Amino acid sequence: MRCVIFDLDGTLADTSGDLIAAANHCLAEMGSDVRLDPDEDAATAFRGGRAMLRLGLERMGEPDEDAVDRWYPELLEAYGAAIDVHTTLYPGAVAAVETLRSAGTQVAICTNKPEGLAETLTARLGIRDLFGALIGADTLPERKPDPAPYRIAVERVGGAMDRSLIVGDTETDRATARAVSRPCILVGFGPEGRDVSRHEPEAIIGHYDELGATVDRLIT
Repeated sequence: MRCVIFDLDGTLADTSGDLIAAANHCLAEMGSDVRLDPDEDAATAFRGGRAMLRLGLERMGEPDEDAVDRWYPELLEAYGAAIDVHTTLYPGAVAAVETLRSAGTQVAICTNKPEGLAETLTARLGIRDLFGALIGADTLPERKPDPAPYRIAVERVGGAMDRSLIVGDTETDRATARAVSRPCILVGFGPEGRDVSRHEPEAIIGHYDELGATVDRLIT
């Protein structure tokens, strides 16, 4: 059965505002005046909590990986407490997923967000029931770009690996696709815009209206 695997942050939803807010909470608790900017630092937000903390500490002149590890649980707690204040789904995302489903295509989420937070967020956004499976960063010992999370996502929805692809927004999603020798569609409406072309995906979409035809071209 044909199968499309979606990333979550920066692909289905713009979560950068709430992620940045959680990082800024940690920076404030550290006693720093440094703050990340929701617009200028959105690309870093989509690389995860540790990347945001690392950036903040670098701007403080205190790059310290031990401090990143120490503050990461605090960031997750702050994020979980205000997970959907600023987050919005990208235009056309729900309609595109529903169109795939109505055509008999299986859909799942494979994200490097912790599974519990991903479950909470997708439920709050009203989209969890659209997806047959959700694989998070801690569902397995491995995370993207390791091929294992992608493979289990396809397996859990009864999809066929040779009729699957991934829709994402970063180099991690591109590397995941390469790891399983499957096509990758990157979205061109995230912080990187059309610059995602540097990752050499099989396709870039500028709006979710383009997804169905692009999927049809890449997998039969």
